[in-house]
Amino acid sequence: MSDTSRTSDTRTPAQIEADIKRRRETLAETLDEIGVRVHPKTIVGDAKAKVASQIDHTLGRAYVGVNRVVGDAKGQLVTEDGAPRLERIVPLALVAVGVVGLLVVGSRRRKR
Repeated sequence: MSDTSRTSDTRTPAQIEADIKRRRETLAETLDEIGVRVHPKTIVGDAKAKVASQIDHTLGRAYVGVNRVVGDAKGQLVTEDGAPRLERIVPLALVAVGVVGLLVVGSRRRKR
């Protein structure tokens, strides 16, 4: 136990008053800190910072994932020296043209 909590207190009244004053100041500082922490602006600011951090983290992961997919796709369509792989590009182009054609025909049928 500390000297200030003894049952047989041998401190002078001035020491006791000084101890009470010091404890009041410490308590006031603690209450001020609690007041700042629970203030609505502080809570909103902390929440915004947390959400922004999570969004940044998610966007970073998405960016890395997209770069990986683009790199893999590029590796499938282009040789290491940068020449296009026509044996893979032509079938993809034909599929894309077919899908677009089906979409156009479908949209024309809906308009009628």
